[in-house]
Amino acid sequence: MEEKENTVVEEATKEEVVKEENVEKTTETQEEAPKKEEKKSIFKKKEDAEVKKLKEENEILKDKFLRVNAEMQNMRRRMEEEKANLLKYEGEDLVKKLLPIVDNFERAISMDDTNLEDEVSKFLSGFKMIYGNLNSTLQSYEVVAMDILNKPFDPNTMEAVLAEEVEGVEPNIVVDVLQKGYTYKGKVIRHAMVKVSK
Repeated sequence: MEEKENTVVEEATKEEVVKEENVEKTTETQEEAPKKEEKKSIFKKKEDAEVKKLKEENEILKDKFLRVNAEMQNMRRRMEEEKANLLKYEGEDLVKKLLPIVDNFERAISMDDTNLEDEVSKFLSGFKMIYGNLNSTLQSYEVVAMDILNKPFDPNTMEAVLAEEVEGVEPNIVVDVLQKGYTYKGKVIRHAMVKVSK
């Protein structure tokens, strides 16, 4: 029986020790709770700062991406325009080389063939046919002679070589065309050489 009492006492002591340990643990956890809360708030502040920093970096990267993307689109558009212009004016060099030939034909045709021999007259009529064919071919490629006689002087399309006082004509009016100017698909490829009034 004594053994039973000793066991009961030991169990009671164990229960008291367990209760005391539980009480100590609860007091420890109650004391640790504010510390844990402090640690959590510190980590939370760090996390918030990191999140804010990451958001700012994200915004900066988005802005850079948008700028680079816009720049690439602009560059692509410029390259396409340049390519289209190159294709549009691909024959410009050939046309520029043909214009002096046209000028020479015009000079030959402008000779007075009324007093010339029959043979020279035949040459001039041949020149006129060649000139007509050449002119119509150039016009089919949108090469057009500028109509500037008796019009105001325009430095964008003309070069004033001579200036002369002419009665009854206002100043800066084209009174004579010394060399024709031409446009190719709307672009000036040769300025006209003109005489203007003072």
